[in-house]
Amino acid sequence: MMKIGAVMFFTSESMQPAALGRALEERGFESLWVPEHTHVPSTRMTDYPGGGPLPRPYYEIYDPFLALNAAAAATTRLKIGTGIALLVQRDPIVTAKVVSSIDQLSQGRFLFGVGNGWNRDEIENHGTAFATRHKLARERIEAMQMIWTHDEASYEGEFVKFGPMSQWPKPLQKPYPPVIVGGAFPYAAKRAIRYGNGWIPRADRLEHDGVGVVIKQFRDMAAEAGRDAASLPISIFRVPDDLAKLRFCQEIEVDRVVFSLPAEKQERILPILDRWLQVKRELEV
Repeated sequence: MMKIGAVMFFTSESMQPAALGRALEERGFESLWVPEHTHVPSTRMTDYPGGGPLPRPYYEIYDPFLALNAAAAATTRLKIGTGIALLVQRDPIVTAKVVSSIDQLSQGRFLFGVGNGWNRDEIENHGTAFATRHKLARERIEAMQMIWTHDEASYEGEFVKFGPMSQWPKPLQKPYPPVIVGGAFPYAAKRAIRYGNGWIPRADRLEHDGVGVVIKQFRDMAAEAGRDAASLPISIFRVPDDLAKLRFCQEIEVDRVVFSLPAEKQERILPILDRWLQVKRELEV
């Protein structure tokens, strides 16, 4: 069955992670995802991809790992994921320990969604050159994979370099939590094939001439690169509660769909979850 999860920009004014995690688990949903933005610069060199002004939750969102750990502590089966973590803004040694820790604390329920970001101002405030962020992200992921899988790890890249070192805990999941790469076709798709364990494509259109074609091309590219498509499951974020479009996702063997929740209080969120529960039941018929 196609998995169904939810994504939310948690803020101090929204429904809180533990309560939402319990509500999702009680209704049989598979996962909870949290995006990442460390801050919002007052300058704006990059337009918001959704058009118009940047929504307020971008300014107010919690740290994703802390929010997810709260949700994990309140649940037993719900998977928790970064959707997505901005690796070009994160030290890889520190992030490797955070990922291992949350995977251990959640008993192996962590999903490591990653991406390279669009907000140039935010990225460059962290000392990252916008033009070379994709290579930096790849090196940071490769370095973390070395740390997770070796008792004594080292890495020598253009941007990431460290000599022999040791770090524990190792992740509970082996060899490490799935690295699910977010971004558009074809470049993010190529990154997912090179170093990922799944792909999150853009869900602009859920018709045959949209994401269906792109997913077919992605799977062809994976086969050409010697990757088994089964090792690269597809997750589509921000899907509508449109039964026909969701059935289409099932037909093309999308592994997971994730619906968006507004950064609102529980009284606004629970009816949305109940509506999606009905959609989930219809999909399972």
